Amino acid sequence: MTSRGGRRLPRRLGALAVAALAFVPGLVTRLRRRPPPPRVALVLLTVLAVALTVATRTLGLSPVPAAMLVVPVLGAGLLLERRQTRLVLVVVALCFAYDVSVHGIGLGGVRLGTGIVLLITAGVAYEFARAREETGLSGASGEGVLVELRQRLEMQGRLPELPAPWRAEARLCPAGGGPFAGDFVASALTGGGRCLEVVLVDVSGKGVAAGTRALLLSGALGGLLGAVPPPDFLPAANAYLDRQDWAEGFATAVHVVLSLDDGRYTVASAGHPPPAVFDAGSGRWALVQAEGPALGLLPDVHYDTSSGQLERGDALMLYTDGLVEVPGRDLGVGIDKLLGEAERVVTRGFAGGADWLVQRVSADSNDDRGLVLLWHAG
Repeated sequence: MTSRGGRRLPRRLGALAVAALAFVPGLVTRLRRRPPPPRVALVLLTVLAVALTVATRTLGLSPVPAAMLVVPVLGAGLLLERRQTRLVLVVVALCFAYDVSVHGIGLGGVRLGTGIVLLITAGVAYEFARAREETGLSGASGEGVLVELRQRLEMQGRLPELPAPWRAEARLCPAGGGPFAGDFVASALTGGGRCLEVVLVDVSGKGVAAGTRALLLSGALGGLLGAVPPPDFLPAANAYLDRQDWAEGFATAVHVVLSLDDGRYTVASAGHPPPAVFDAGSGRWALVQAEGPALGLLPDVHYDTSSGQLERGDALMLYTDGLVEVPGRDLGVGIDKLLGEAERVVTRGFAGGADWLVQRVSADSNDDRGLVLLWHAG
């Protein structure tokens, strides 16, 4: 006859096992941020699978169910390369077969559904490892590369601190709320800090593919700012992009040069939506007409410029087509909507206006969105 204490022990161990599972997601997150060496991870996951099987044999299926073998399977898919993942899956398959031979299948033994879940999880884990290895991002390093890519794009998109009375803001929103976007901003103080050069670019495509091209192009264009005369900037950018021979090898861009001494500015566009300028004297927004072909479409291109001057209270707004373009609707309608919301920004103040406009105009857009706002605070 089994004692009462003997019956309580498996129950307590089972409760401890269930409680331990609650810490698994946090443990996996930490391992992915600071992963052990691949060989160490392989040994640990293999030992874990064997330890779970030994615990199942010793304590029974109630406190340590065979379904817990899914933990090393997921760990292999997240941390290991394809070849190492296969080794862990073989060990897990042997451990599961041993559980079946000891406890049987059905009521009181290993459930058939447990085997199906393990099989599906193993397929997903192996496919995940295979996909990362084929892209050259095998192991946990893949996530680190993507995180670094996003951080570099964010750092390069920061506008420099401007002397009073000038202010500037930029807001970039990836499509669908994802971490990567084909829109980016590059800027620099040139002419001994007396001029601000800003370029807002929309690279073709979306997601990680567009993000990698945006990173490459942002570095190149950031290096061109101040290195070539402003009239030569877009032609040089076009020549660079034309040499890349990308499958989706084009981008639209708008380049602004603003004198911080007297507020005079020039605008050049490469297939980009027209910028808008606010005249505090008239209290109205107007479009700046600057046209030219997109970058990367033609080998030799000349870009015309438009010029003007920002006085006290004036502002200049750059934006990408994701803010104003909606399938089935004329582009002019989207621009009118943006300018209508921009009039409200004037009444509430330009500070915080970039973020406010993006949220008001296209909060539910499935395209990348970018907006830059420059103003003379007076």
